[in-house]
Amino acid sequence: MLITGKIVIVDDENMVTKTLKTLLKIEGFSNVETFNDPGLALEHIKRESCDLIISDFIMPNMNGIEFLSKAKQFQPDTTQILLTGYADKENAIRAINEVGIFKYIEKPWINDDIVINIKNGIERTRLKGQLKDKIEELEIANKKLEEYSKSLEEKVQERTKNLNTIIENLADGLVMFNGNNIIVQANEQAKILFCADENEILGKNFFEIIINEKNKKINKCDKTLRDFAIIDYKNNKKIPVEINLADVNIDNEHFTIALIRDITFQKENERLRDDFIATLTHDLRTPLLASINALEFSLNGELGNINDELKELLIVMKKSSEDMLGLVNALLEVYRYESGKLYLCKSQFNLKELIEECTKKLEPLLKNDNLTFEIEPCNDTIIDADKNEIRRVISNLLGNAIKHSKKDGTIKIKISFENKNARVDIIDFGEGLSKEDIDKLFKRFSQGTSKKRSASTGLGLYLSRQIVEAHNGKIFAEGEIDKGCTFSFILQNSVVENQVLS
Repeated sequence: MLITGKIVIVDDENMVTKTLKTLLKIEGFSNVETFNDPGLALEHIKRESCDLIISDFIMPNMNGIEFLSKAKQFQPDTTQILLTGYADKENAIRAINEVGIFKYIEKPWINDDIVINIKNGIERTRLKGQLKDKIEELEIANKKLEEYSKSLEEKVQERTKNLNTIIENLADGLVMFNGNNIIVQANEQAKILFCADENEILGKNFFEIIINEKNKKINKCDKTLRDFAIIDYKNNKKIPVEINLADVNIDNEHFTIALIRDITFQKENERLRDDFIATLTHDLRTPLLASINALEFSLNGELGNINDELKELLIVMKKSSEDMLGLVNALLEVYRYESGKLYLCKSQFNLKELIEECTKKLEPLLKNDNLTFEIEPCNDTIIDADKNEIRRVISNLLGNAIKHSKKDGTIKIKISFENKNARVDIIDFGEGLSKEDIDKLFKRFSQGTSKKRSASTGLGLYLSRQIVEAHNGKIFAEGEIDKGCTFSFILQNSVVENQVLS
């Protein structure tokens, strides 16, 4: 069976290129170009796109690192593999760091191993291309949305001189209703949205002519109403809208102004984003899980005995796949919170017991640096929250403290309650943070420090913030350089009455 994907092989030894090309032909690779001169290979790469570049390390005139660096300038998204001898392993690692190659393979290679890596490399290039296309679609959609919003703001600013003109020429619908929710005024755009003339709108109860798609109870304290829609019965369609409310007093009488925005375009943008996430889930999570399971089978000996060298390689591959899967899962969790598609499943539980459970699971990570957990004494108190999500927050903060604590140190956990609020403080005595770094901590993809506190994705603290804020709480940090940090979160109105156990 022929396998699609363009491959370029560069090695100064003719025997090596012929051997690889023959091997790949047997495995079904139909489009393989070989070169014994890296200069000629670069000329080809300038003209022709490819999905995978395989280069020897030791070559006259130009070594593999120099060649792959130049090749990346012409084809930055193409996956690269470096062939190297055992003695050149340090240079191969340098190539991974400096050039960003996908893999290095030691000579002499194992045929099955190199074929698997070549297939994975081609698949990686394909996935990067698909992700790039989706991101470009999102950028175009976001740009259009920004242009739309900017245009709307400019129109509003141009008409500030005349209030009646503003109301009648708003791009959004505007209605005003009294304390009994009865509509007393509507602009032209509102009539268009409701597909009715003024006589059909005035006198109606505002909250009876809009529908809540999620059947949530309307809180009159909310100033922004989302997940609402207007039914156009004449054209048999539903118009998604976002409603912003503002209270005004006119002649000592209370009224509410509702600005109704048609968000059909935004919903389409969300659909594009959903398509992107669906592609990410299908094209990354599924093959990653399959790869991890296959590697696990191999390491367990279920697919036959393997030597120590291959076992070490499989362990590295499994760890890399698990790291990538963790990143994909973190991105998906962040997306669900940002898109409002992850709902809290609240239950009543003992906060102290949950923290003890989290510390017990993380105890193996303390041994390398001889660290200890210390939970300050407190009452057993029941709170109402999403237990799994709060567990994630606590684990993230504890893991963060472990990474940045000094050897032989202690990580303190303090639990306190005030009125109906529950507060957790996690205190480490590590390298600390400056005020400038603290301001960056809970932003997406930020590691919160100019000193590169860690090599993580920067999503853990951001996701923790999303979870705490979804509980109407707040999360923050305090610290000084070389004096440690305190990470705290407060869950407001979470303590269950009459459930405090002395």
